[in-house]
Amino acid sequence: MRALSRLGWGVEVCGDGAQALQRWTDVRPDVVLLDLSLPGQDGLRVLEAARKGGLTTPVLILTARGTVGDKIIGLNSGADDYLPKPFDLDELEARVRALHRRHSESNAEPGSSPIPTGSLRYEPDSGAIYHGKQVLDLTPRELALLRTLLARPGHAVSKERLFELVFPGESNVQYEAIEVVVYRLRKKLIPTGAKLVTLRGLGYLLKVDT
Repeated sequence: MRALSRLGWGVEVCGDGAQALQRWTDVRPDVVLLDLSLPGQDGLRVLEAARKGGLTTPVLILTARGTVGDKIIGLNSGADDYLPKPFDLDELEARVRALHRRHSESNAEPGSSPIPTGSLRYEPDSGAIYHGKQVLDLTPRELALLRTLLARPGHAVSKERLFELVFPGESNVQYEAIEVVVYRLRKKLIPTGAKLVTLRGLGYLLKVDT
């Protein structure tokens, strides 16, 4: 899933079915990519348990089982889309964006615009963040960090959580690296009027013009 991380998505990887269901419940991600061949509790059981528990996150099944029967079983169990292996990364990205867009639109108030926060606006369709009509020139790590903070304006997000989303699964990265991303993003936000504030012991929050 490094390809999705490089595109600015915050990605969490789980090693077995039980862990996947627990993280799904705790984190409430925007989209779930679910492999059917998970150790312990397979993907279909995870999906069925999630739906019974009221989790409505859109699900894209990834599997080597490519028969029509397997696809029907997956969709009947509550999946939203199905992608057999091997697959093209561009197609994977397109399907993830489509699921995220449809889910965001279905949960939006009538007539609302895509995730505006003060002078900044995140467009789920393109994955870009705008200041007015101008797209902010951000690296994938800066984009992942700002997307997370835009979702909780005025509320602190812990450094630990931001590190997990900005450097998913990268065990060779020093923890302090998140501070470098924050520093660079803070400079790029100056023309927008938005401020990235450090709260000692709590993390970071985004203050935006209203």
